[in-house]
Amino acid sequence: MLDRVLPPGGVEPVALHRAMRYAVLGGGKRIRPLLAYAACTALGGAEADADHAAAAVEIIHAYSLIHDDLPAMDDDDLRRGRPTCHIAFGEATAILAGDALQALAFEVLAQAPLTARDPARAVDALRCLAQACGSQGMAGGQALDLDAVGLRLDLERLERMHVHKTGALIRASVRLGAMCAGAREGRVLEALERFGHLAGLAFQIRDDILDVEGETAVIGKTQGADQARDKPTYPSILGLEAAKDLASRTRAAALGALQGVAAPDSALADLGRYAVDRTS
Repeated sequence: MLDRVLPPGGVEPVALHRAMRYAVLGGGKRIRPLLAYAACTALGGAEADADHAAAAVEIIHAYSLIHDDLPAMDDDDLRRGRPTCHIAFGEATAILAGDALQALAFEVLAQAPLTARDPARAVDALRCLAQACGSQGMAGGQALDLDAVGLRLDLERLERMHVHKTGALIRASVRLGAMCAGAREGRVLEALERFGHLAGLAFQIRDDILDVEGETAVIGKTQGADQARDKPTYPSILGLEAAKDLASRTRAAALGALQGVAAPDSALADLGRYAVDRTS
């Protein structure tokens, strides 16, 4: 699906299109599209119903990584085991690739079957994705992250930062998948939003843990980068073992939110467990 919606690499402007494809198709766990598919199928929808939503959230994620890695942001040289987009294509092209991917995500979501089936809900889906990207979502979270460098945050402020930076798009992925299956406001959607919130936090806590004890070759980015930049993380605030305990408790709460909504052996529950079990 991603290969189909991305511009071909040989079409002008060639460097821009190649950078976009490099960022999106260069590996990754695909957690966000998997959550969209899993939420959709958990509510009785077909996987194909969530194709456009899944592609849109992964494209947004790729755009955010391009910009996060820039010298003006986190200044990373390695992403998914390869040179970051600005290292491979130059800063200007990387910025434009991120801009173009953000626009493409909304174009793809607007083409979803949901648009023809239920135009009002399609507008809600576009609004959901927009809110996940903006000042109350990823962009706001990145701003809080930049402001926090060198500071000693308490746990509440650290969680607020990650609820925006990482959690917003994870929650949107679950919500969009559910909407593709026909879900409307109500108990089920609230439970899925709760699951997405907690799964996103568990995912971030595990990310912080891997920055301490992961291996660069396995995690695909520079181990210890957060500590080197003096960024606040769960292990730096709580200690490593307490951070691991919080990750486990957060995962358990996320799985608890699925009771009565998705089976314990569902793909959605598996992804909730994976958030903490993963090694990369």
